[in-house]
Amino acid sequence: MSPPPAILSLLTDSLGPFGPVIVLGGFGVLLMLGTIGVMLQQKPDPLDKLKQYQLDQSAAAPRKNTLRAKGQNKKLDKYATFLEPQDKKELSEIRLKLMQAGYRQRDAVRYFHAAQLGLALGFMALGILYVLLFKAEGEADMKMSALYVLGPGLVGYMMPKYWVTKRQQKRQEEIQDGFPDSLDMMLVCVEAGQSMDQAIIRVAREIRASYPALAEEYEIVALQMKAGRDKPSVLNEMGERCGVQDISSFVTTLIQSQTFGTPVGDALRVYAGEMRDKRVMRAEEKANKLPTQMTLVTMMLTVPPLLIILVGPSVLGIMDLMAMSN
Repeated sequence: MSPPPAILSLLTDSLGPFGPVIVLGGFGVLLMLGTIGVMLQQKPDPLDKLKQYQLDQSAAAPRKNTLRAKGQNKKLDKYATFLEPQDKKELSEIRLKLMQAGYRQRDAVRYFHAAQLGLALGFMALGILYVLLFKAEGEADMKMSALYVLGPGLVGYMMPKYWVTKRQQKRQEEIQDGFPDSLDMMLVCVEAGQSMDQAIIRVAREIRASYPALAEEYEIVALQMKAGRDKPSVLNEMGERCGVQDISSFVTTLIQSQTFGTPVGDALRVYAGEMRDKRVMRAEEKANKLPTQMTLVTMMLTVPPLLIILVGPSVLGIMDLMAMSN
């Protein structure tokens, strides 16, 4: 059901050609604010209170794979319903992705979703300002106006996800590049008589200048083992945090070496050799891809000027002949 023409003409005369869009947008914003206020002021469910009480009572007991740790930022606890996925699987996936990107704060998931919401609303506001200030009245098109408003909002919503993905890839590449060197240093430390814990601490100190992400992971492993945690679980968590297949295979090798009682030095020597070979293979793969990439770039940069040089004089001659004939 469309509004009466009199109302449309009144809105157009008072607010310009985008008057109906402004009114509908303002009404939607007010409706969203009212809904959020009602949801924040509603009383908690007694069942939720009981569940929270049980969680508080069992907080002292050791728990594994905890998905919802209480955040340190008390201001964000009020908006946890809006800033955290309610699905446990989705929450676990986004938390693991942020951890692999280097964001280990308790409130990392909330900050991520808050950034998505804030950038989306901010870019939409910029789009509305652009439509109101720079669009002429003769170009008033509802579809284009909606595109100018919703397009920046979608870009702002996707920017944090793109940033986290690129940071995750960069961090994993850094860990993958520095892992063979760290294994060589670890092998030297173990053969020199140090324990595995001491070797990890020494390697983390030595590679911090070149590979800070990998050094940070080694330091976390050393601190967790100093705290008394069992080595297999600590190493498995390191493999999950890194998200690199080489680290996961290394963790499996160490766990099997500890389980079957084989010397750690022999396992490190064999695995370090394999990692060096894999690094050489990755370098050769990149070198083999380079000619194809350079061929495409060369064609794009050289073929158009070559066509202009070869065909240009002929085109000018044909144009002169056609002008003389006319």
